[in-house]
Amino acid sequence: MARASRPSSERTDRLLAADDVRMSTEHQQYSTRNQAQTIRDYAKRRGIRIVRTYSDGAKSGLVIGGRMALQQMIANVDSGAAEFSVILVYDVTRWGRFQDADESAYDEYRCRKVGMQVAYCAELFEDDGLPTSTIVKSVKRAMAGEYSRELSVKVFAGQCCLIEPGYRQGGTAGVGLRRALLNDRGEVKTELNRGEHKSLQTDRVVLVPGPDDEVRTVRRIYDRFLMLGRIEDEIAAEFNARGILTDLGRAWTRATVRQILTNEKYIGNNVCNRRSVKLRRKRVANAPDIWIRADGAFEAIVDPRRFRQVQAVVAARNRRFSDEEMLERLTRLFQRHGDISGPVIDEAEGTPSSGAYAHRFGSLLRAYSLVGVTPDRDYRYIEANRLLRQMHGEAGTEVQIVPIAAITVENPRERSEKTFRAPVDSIGKVGRKKPITLAQDDAGAADGYRLVCGQGRMEAYIALGETHVPASVVDATEVERLLRSVIEKIARRQQRPLELREDVAILRD
Repeated sequence: MARASRPSSERTDRLLAADDVRMSTEHQQYSTRNQAQTIRDYAKRRGIRIVRTYSDGAKSGLVIGGRMALQQMIANVDSGAAEFSVILVYDVTRWGRFQDADESAYDEYRCRKVGMQVAYCAELFEDDGLPTSTIVKSVKRAMAGEYSRELSVKVFAGQCCLIEPGYRQGGTAGVGLRRALLNDRGEVKTELNRGEHKSLQTDRVVLVPGPDDEVRTVRRIYDRFLMLGRIEDEIAAEFNARGILTDLGRAWTRATVRQILTNEKYIGNNVCNRRSVKLRRKRVANAPDIWIRADGAFEAIVDPRRFRQVQAVVAARNRRFSDEEMLERLTRLFQRHGDISGPVIDEAEGTPSSGAYAHRFGSLLRAYSLVGVTPDRDYRYIEANRLLRQMHGEAGTEVQIVPIAAITVENPRERSEKTFRAPVDSIGKVGRKKPITLAQDDAGAADGYRLVCGQGRMEAYIALGETHVPASVVDATEVERLLRSVIEKIARRQQRPLELREDVAILRD
């Protein structure tokens, strides 16, 4: 903080001066004291009395912003309110290590323009205004800026050498993680609390799993995002409603949830240099190829495969296609499959969802018509499904995570290997947001379910090694379950007459 001593009212014929001192960090606690001592010795030898001190503590010399004492001194000089006629500075670099050498020269010029003398107390040259001293000052100003640039390069190189072995370089740990302090032998000394720092230069910091409840919270976030299709705002609202707080004891926000879903530290990767602000310039986002990373540096608390699924969902969600791009992809999809439907669209990689087409163009059928496609199947089943959802309230049913082992498949359907692989590949890459539909087991078992719709999605989860699946549980009788199942079965594929007769027979019986 800037501080100023009040001038003495004592009359004197000696020159009155102000001294300006600066230190860059709080660790340089003796810097301003040493500067002030050199300045006092200089003033004593020349019969100058110091009447005011301007001091900027722990302030970078790269920019003038934040250096309130220096700004105040220049303002006093410009206004004519200064009670001194000499400014004593330790050396040329104390004005600042500006990257533009003309900036410090301009500040000195503003002072000299109103008759103020500027003296550099620790410099070997005499600032007498001769060409020699002017050249030396210009060189030293340029060297001051170059020193900062070189130091920036050295510090960055040193950080890279520590990041690549997996050591943490600043920042909070985050929900579900904690900072552990290691000694020079790599042994854990203690766990660092918030605000605590290492005291020895040879110590290192790594991330370790945090409290079990926080780790479970992180994994719940991934479950809700991938399996239930919740967005960040919905997850944050749910946790806040349940009274769950972050590691800092704060309420959840969209940004907090997003950070957990996208930060690689949760899969054990140490990644830095994603953004940088060098030499107090504008913050920039760096390309991934210049990130500094150490994969597998920490113990992961999230399955890397699930993390990649989330990144694919986030990337796809952020990609906005134009109308022309959407229709072009729809045309290519039809040409590739020779058929088109909502499930085909949903399972196609790199294609917006069927819901996106319906929202953009008003309905799927209108989107089909815009690309010259006339589906050769009866879409009246859509209305039938809508009526059934209204009858049984499926639209408002809360999605649950259900054990696959508790589900019984009624009226199973056979599919080709190509048809089977499509949902497996899609769910394996980006997860599945649409839940399957179940009904409570007629036998009355509290933990038993009958499959109504979504056999392909459930089998895809099984193929991927999952033991649970997101599902909507509705109230439906055996007849209603069969009706829904047969409608879906008939609508989703072209059937031979014999197969169609068998399905109708199920309904009749």
